[in-house]
Amino acid sequence: MTEPQNATALAAEIDVLLGGAAPVLAELDRASAYPLTQLAGLDELGLPAQYVPREHGGRLESHQELFELWRAMGRNDLSVAVAHAKTYLGSICVWIAGSPEQARGLAGAVLGGARVGWALTEPGHGADLLAGELTAVPEDGGWRLDGTKWPINNATRGRLLSVLARTDERGGGRGFGLFLVDKDELAPGSATPLPKVDTLGIRGADISGIRFDGAHVGGSALIGAPGGGAETVLKALQLTRTMCGALSVGATEHALRLATRFAAEHRIQGRPLVERPFVRSLLARGAATLLAVEAAGVVGSRAAHALTGEMSVVSAVLKALAPTLADDVLGRLGDFLGARSLLTELHEHGAFQKLARDHAVLAIFDGSTPVNRHALINQFAAIAAGHAAGTADRDGLAVTAGLAAPLAAVPWAQLRAASRRGCSVVASARTTLPAVDAARNAELSALARHTVDAADRVCAAMAGVRPNRRPAMYAHDLAQQYELCFAAAAALHLWTANHAAAREARPWAGELWLTGALRDIVRRLDPELCGDAPRFAPAWHEELDDRLVDWLLRATERPGPISAFGFVRHSEGSHG
Repeated sequence: MTEPQNATALAAEIDVLLGGAAPVLAELDRASAYPLTQLAGLDELGLPAQYVPREHGGRLESHQELFELWRAMGRNDLSVAVAHAKTYLGSICVWIAGSPEQARGLAGAVLGGARVGWALTEPGHGADLLAGELTAVPEDGGWRLDGTKWPINNATRGRLLSVLARTDERGGGRGFGLFLVDKDELAPGSATPLPKVDTLGIRGADISGIRFDGAHVGGSALIGAPGGGAETVLKALQLTRTMCGALSVGATEHALRLATRFAAEHRIQGRPLVERPFVRSLLARGAATLLAVEAAGVVGSRAAHALTGEMSVVSAVLKALAPTLADDVLGRLGDFLGARSLLTELHEHGAFQKLARDHAVLAIFDGSTPVNRHALINQFAAIAAGHAAGTADRDGLAVTAGLAAPLAAVPWAQLRAASRRGCSVVASARTTLPAVDAARNAELSALARHTVDAADRVCAAMAGVRPNRRPAMYAHDLAQQYELCFAAAAALHLWTANHAAAREARPWAGELWLTGALRDIVRRLDPELCGDAPRFAPAWHEELDDRLVDWLLRATERPGPISAFGFVRHSEGSHG
């Protein structure tokens, strides 16, 4: 394993490792083969240490850094990213609720290269985790596991699994426990791997299953309290859903890089496509969407440390927002690339069609978009009340938005199944307007004010929605609009807190990234719910598109992130 390094340097090493393996990864995808060599390479770089909190001997201090690392994997190959990152997902419940002995043992295994899986779903039940039938019954000072988990990432290749099991035959919120199962310690014949599932995307990942038949685990396998499994999973999802957004950001980067390179190199009538106004506008919109989702992701990953009690809202928003907007960009760029977006071998080793297939699967990981919007709908009352009262954690928000502010370790005990105060990021968005107005950019001020007014309207409408186990489509539409308001608010807070330090860095000069991101969001807001958007002259839009494309062309000339936030080293924001 290489010497530890800061997250920015490690992300660059990931780009080198995976970026240079594109032809090999394409062949592995065609064969639906596990990317063993690439995963071993990531292990050698020391990436598993980033999945273990420092208090347990690892290097995980900042989820913003982890977001950057997952993003680096995602912008190169999503199959590899999903296969490797699953160890973090499988371990998180132990970091939240496990005993010191469990955490110490798991940390040693992960640092030693063991793969870990998260065994939640079962045949026929999908996201309805409380319908799970796999049972854990007390036996000889331990527990007997019987039942099937499927489909599970790392179910076969993972040595350890965090297994959600029914401990009370009546089920319910307190009827499930979590167990850390080391397959190497099970009696022969008590656990049977189920075959790998053929999938449209992420073909190389170990999406398989496991059947337990009287598998005995010791009493020390129980994670947390006997009936606390479901609650621990809900809290863990607040971290994993946030981190999954990084994969969508990386996928958007990858798509933009492919499309921009094609537009710059392909010529029609002797001139490159990128000189055509339609193409420039298309690329500019994609870049602006990336900037908006990046802002939401940066704020979401930092909020895990500083607004921990609100992560039930933040994570649901980000997990629905990021893949939805990424899919939109991929769809538009796929249309632009035409047949090249469907070729499996000739153009860029079939990279775009693989990317589109891989990303289509991400939306259902750790809860599909409807599941996450339902989770948000269940918190409408608290969100609306907090917004109306202007309730916000000002100190936590300052750390969340201030990129130079150090991040303390995640206070796991502060995670809540539901936020009590709503969402500080959106509730305090109006406080950013004076700083925006001080920039003396009339169009930017109009865009910012519209997103803040839209948030007021959406939250007022949310207050009128009663809790319902089967919410109407109207409630889902409100949730979608709130996601956009969150992205806008995140961008406004980031710009307000950091623009003085970054004003000379591209694309901060002239408020470029913020203007592009807000314009993209405003275009997506529903005028029926949010009011009519401000209108600007076509020449203003063309100028903004040109500036965004010029930045995008420069950013894609070199490997690494296409990012608004390269002016600050992420390692400066964490201890160590």
